[in-house]
Amino acid sequence: GISSAWQVQFPPLQAHDGGWLDVGDGHQVHWTCSGHPGAPALLFVHGGPGAGCTPDDRRWFDPQRWRIVLLDQRGAGQSRAADLLHANDTPHLLADMEALRLHLGIGRWALFGGSWGATLALAYTQQQPQRVSALVLRAVFTATRAEACWLYGTRGAATRHPAAWQRLCTAAGVRPGATLLQAMHARLQSDDADAVAAAHAWRQWEHDLMDAETTGPAAPRTSLADSSALAQARIGVYFARHGWFLAEGELLARADALRGVPGFIVQGARDLVTPAATARALRAAWPAAQLVCVPAAGHASTQPAMARALVNATESFATIATIATIASATAFTHRPPTCQPEETHDA
Repeated sequence: GISSAWQVQFPPLQAHDGGWLDVGDGHQVHWTCSGHPGAPALLFVHGGPGAGCTPDDRRWFDPQRWRIVLLDQRGAGQSRAADLLHANDTPHLLADMEALRLHLGIGRWALFGGSWGATLALAYTQQQPQRVSALVLRAVFTATRAEACWLYGTRGAATRHPAAWQRLCTAAGVRPGATLLQAMHARLQSDDADAVAAAHAWRQWEHDLMDAETTGPAAPRTSLADSSALAQARIGVYFARHGWFLAEGELLARADALRGVPGFIVQGARDLVTPAATARALRAAWPAAQLVCVPAAGHASTQPAMARALVNATESFATIATIATIASATAFTHRPPTCQPEETHDA
């Protein structure tokens, strides 16, 4: 049996091109390309907001069959910002994605995103449907008030893991009458130890929920430097306080724009961060997509069943593409499972 996501992912991969793209407003966004330069392009859209990409994000994709593009959003990862939050909102992030596509000379690309990455991928595709060949979305988040209340209110996920919620509220310094987001925003403005502790607690909240989703071992994670944790939390709280800079219900209301775009929605049935109801609502509004509900998985992409479903989804789109230039490429000895995930639904 599969005990780790790494058993179904592709081998580690180096970038063959990359750099910083000046997008104005004091921001330079970092990008890399790897895989086959002549293959269909695929953009990995990272989560957060503010989380950035890692080299392991390339491992979801067959490097013989995809030109793999990674982009760090404004203020995230290796991107450079004179001011973290200045001109940092969803419209700017979408414009940056389009600017990178033009910079790299890509006509159409597939998008792969989970959680906040799924949000951005949906928004971009609704703006530029003719530029998107396919979508693979995990843990769909559409930035509605109901989803915000679930994550950061007292009657949602907080009731599923009250000890973790209390830790988060304590670190944020929530006082009577104040919301978590108000308190967290205020605490993150300073540069003292309380702000650092709050930043780490902001990230830990989602990890605590992921740990509560399954009875197996905790999801693997990397520790963050204090400066990175502060940047990620400041961006994340800023976006959340502004409704992720999207109109209420916008992504579902505009789902008709996706009708010509094939897609996979891969959703963990036990997801406590982005519950499955949102994925089902998106699938109802987007008949061209296939919903793959993974019964044993939650929010984390690193859970083995989730990893298999994600690799299978990208493999199925690579199969559709006819890539004559790759016929002579040297084959990797590692091949992930090719069985197609069955469409299942949680109760």
